[in-house]
Amino acid sequence: MGEETRQYTLENLFRAAIAQNRAVAVWRLPLTEQVLACVSLQQSNSIGQPELEQSPFGFLFCPFHTTEQEQQLFIKADLYFDGATGHIAPAADAPAEAVQAFMDALQSMDTSEVNWYSSEIAQTSYQTEVGFKGAVEKAIAAITAEEMEKVVLSRNYSQKLPANFSPVAAFEAMLQAYPNAFVSLVSVPGAGTWMGASPEVLVSVNEDRIFKTVALAGTQPAVEKVGDAIWRQKEIEEQGMVERYILNCFKSLRLREYTEIGPRTVIAGNLMHLRTDFKVDLKEVDFPTLGTDMLRLLHPTSAVCGLPKEPALQFILAYEGYNRSYYSGYLGPVNSPVGTHVFVNLRCMQVRDQEIILYAGAGITGESNPEKEWQETQHKMQTMRRILVNFE
Repeated sequence: MGEETRQYTLENLFRAAIAQNRAVAVWRLPLTEQVLACVSLQQSNSIGQPELEQSPFGFLFCPFHTTEQEQQLFIKADLYFDGATGHIAPAADAPAEAVQAFMDALQSMDTSEVNWYSSEIAQTSYQTEVGFKGAVEKAIAAITAEEMEKVVLSRNYSQKLPANFSPVAAFEAMLQAYPNAFVSLVSVPGAGTWMGASPEVLVSVNEDRIFKTVALAGTQPAVEKVGDAIWRQKEIEEQGMVERYILNCFKSLRLREYTEIGPRTVIAGNLMHLRTDFKVDLKEVDFPTLGTDMLRLLHPTSAVCGLPKEPALQFILAYEGYNRSYYSGYLGPVNSPVGTHVFVNLRCMQVRDQEIILYAGAGITGESNPEKEWQETQHKMQTMRRILVNFE
């Protein structure tokens, strides 16, 4: 029986990749049921600025702020797994010997004790409640002094790794809990294991060559009926800033032919946001590099950084008080069978040796209140905490 006809489970594939120190990504697009995965057999996974249109099929995993430690990573799909069939297919240009070695090991190895949480990135600091609220107060003062319009401040939180935690089981729980989100599980040697359920498209070009991006901002706990949502001026303005930033990106590219739908209220897990969708039909608009150009202009977006981008980014690096690492970076499949779909890495957690690190942020404007912003980060962390409860 050939490799392409043999059936494997996601657990088989993930454990084998980790055991052999290979980068692996598993994902499911919003409102679909198809689980896909890829494994890279390359010597190195770090890349420069992504060029989406020229890229082979694979998975991008990029940090909030690129440093010597935190590189932009690309998990080339040397091996491609389709969860519906359980089949693993090698890419035409995948190194044949490495493919054979992986498949042999996959069938023979005992992967019961694999170190799937390994990370060389040292997590040295955690943001406290006092530290976070102090940073919010500094941000409000800077905004009042007109040094910037908005800044997104985030924090992390460490909790003990549940004794019987399984990343694949947690991924499967996220599939059930968050059908509207981009659900992912990524593990890269050196960068460690990350998983999440993101509500925010950064750049997408589907198989029909429709480009999409979204302005997503404003947060409150979900109500039973979307029509009952009441938004404060602060959230409406925050969302308007994100919209205007996207429109300015289009303007700088001299792109005039786009569709704008929104803002409307959308539910993401236990939260609601304001969302505006932007679309461009690349069959009608001659702009072949729009995906790459918008990715370069958008990241880090005003929804995870602030406005104007440069002073907001400098404020974050100076006052946020910890290292975001891959949280609020971006990730997703590139040139997959259903196109390129890159999302902002929100509602995520990092899985380490003895701990889980949760991340969440809040948009700070002149009307912000430090206690309310702290509560917003608490609400956002519930997205991943609801998954961890399954293992307690």
